[in-house]
Amino acid sequence: MDRHSVLPMNPAMPVRVMRPQAGKKMPPLADSAPVKQMRQMNRGIVTAFGAIGIAQALKIFTHKAVTGKWDWRPLFTTGGMPSSHSAGVSALATYVASNRGARHTETAVAVVLATIVMYDAQGIRRHTGEIAKLVNDLEDNFVKLSGEFPSLKYEEQEKELKELLGHQPLEVLAGALFGGALGLVSAKIENQEREIEHARGIYPDYLDERS
Repeated sequence: MDRHSVLPMNPAMPVRVMRPQAGKKMPPLADSAPVKQMRQMNRGIVTAFGAIGIAQALKIFTHKAVTGKWDWRPLFTTGGMPSSHSAGVSALATYVASNRGARHTETAVAVVLATIVMYDAQGIRRHTGEIAKLVNDLEDNFVKLSGEFPSLKYEEQEKELKELLGHQPLEVLAGALFGGALGLVSAKIENQEREIEHARGIYPDYLDERS
């Protein structure tokens, strides 16, 4: 029998048609539990870590603008322009404030966290880096003195202290502005998704939980 031929239907054979049960409706894919959980959990995280990653990548170009040389090492180091830590916490705070409102507790937590991180970046971490630079310079001077005076014995350390730890205030400000802009964009995209889903008759609670 040709595979394209159609078998005749037996009139005596009952045909069962699968119909959806009354009162039951399959949820759309966008409203399914796994998608809801993924988007609810990841939106703020993706916004914050996305800002950190992009800010780290921008350090390569700012390093090229300052030194005139391409170098991939700033992609994996702290310090430099812009501050990736400031970008991350600023993006998260702006995203939360845009979705929750200025009076929500989550906004307060995000803003306080961002303030502490940015203050630490241009304060304690920057001063720690400056102290490390002084210690490294002091060790270099001891090495030179030990070479000029053989009686002065000094063993040079194999590894210098890391100097690029914190940020200048301008680097922190640049990171905060960049992160804030990215947080606003992320919140805008989410609002557009909400409007599209509402137009389709979908009202996911993970987008509309406002208290």
